[in-house]
Amino acid sequence: MQIRRARPADLPELHRIYAAARQFMARTGNPNQWVGDYPNEALLLEQIGRGVCYLLEQDGQAVGAFCAIPGDDPTYEAIYGGEWPNDDPYLTIHRLASDGRVRGVAKACFDFCAVSGLALRIDTHADNRVMQTLLVANGFAYCGRILLADGRPRLAYCRSANWKGYAAR
Repeated sequence: MQIRRARPADLPELHRIYAAARQFMARTGNPNQWVGDYPNEALLLEQIGRGVCYLLEQDGQAVGAFCAIPGDDPTYEAIYGGEWPNDDPYLTIHRLASDGRVRGVAKACFDFCAVSGLALRIDTHADNRVMQTLLVANGFAYCGRILLADGRPRLAYCRSANWKGYAAR
């Protein structure tokens, strides 16, 4: 699987991937995490412009997407019912999605992000059992709950920078 920065011309593929992911989440008991047209075009264009939106391709076909954002995430400042293991610098993974055509999109994302040498943080909806399973299988530990800017809760996970379960590049 190849990973590259997304470009504005990739918007139709990004919308297709996120629509497929919303349908999958609804079928697997998680209909409320990404509602409407989330993530919308304005958010995607902003993150493409910042160089933090990525596209995963298999044989030249777009099959997944995610954002990898270095630096402190304001929604991770307060954590409830747990704690972050440390205050080390980290990379936050947001909006990880697959169109369902190939397996391994999440692992490819995590391996790609791990090459940064930073700890990884990610959050997900309590109903997103599929993502929770993928996170634990890929070395992430549950740390507690965070609140999004609008107050909605999410389950927060992290993986240390020195986790050795990923394929070295």
